[in-house]
Amino acid sequence: MPLSHYMKFQPNAIYHIYNQGNNRQQIFFSDENYLFFIKKMRAYLLPYGDLLCYCLMPNHFHWLFYVREVCLLPSRREGNVGVTGSHPDITFTPASAKLRTLNDSIGILLRSYTRAINNQEERTGCLFREETKAKDGWENFHLQVSHPDYGKLLNDWELYGIHCFHYIHLNPVAAKMVDHPEDWPYSSYRDFSGARKGTLCNKQLAIDLLGLI
Repeated sequence: MPLSHYMKFQPNAIYHIYNQGNNRQQIFFSDENYLFFIKKMRAYLLPYGDLLCYCLMPNHFHWLFYVREVCLLPSRREGNVGVTGSHPDITFTPASAKLRTLNDSIGILLRSYTRAINNQEERTGCLFREETKAKDGWENFHLQVSHPDYGKLLNDWELYGIHCFHYIHLNPVAAKMVDHPEDWPYSSYRDFSGARKGTLCNKQLAIDLLGLI
């Protein structure tokens, strides 16, 4: 069940990562589904870096992710990654253990979530599109040539990053799911507005990297 296109990640870089339901089908069916997916995001993404913001929509998701590591040793505990260093999820594994890439981890996240939803909905087959995509600022399919900052946004991560940050949080408004971004509970907007004390995103890093006020 191929679920993750090979994405070329580099350490110390920010990526806009996204995917949607196969044929734009629904991927979240209940509050519990959203929370289950968020739990998997914490387990499978955070060992590799920091989530700057996110939004989960009924048939797709967006992450703005700062990559620190692209390849780590998997731990004995499912969902955590062990590597020598200061990460709180460190465990020690045999030297013969195969390295797991961030691509691998994203693929495992999506496949395990797919299995759970297929069981819940009594369905079979792919839930997500085959290719999970990652944009690093050098190409942005949302950015129009007519945008006044087109040239700058393609080459300046502070501008591109803040553009993605707002784009991701405004997804529910653009889709007419809610009138205001704070009304959508399945994004990090409430964490940044102070309405919720979430710990999934590294808010201070997002402020520093993106120049948020």
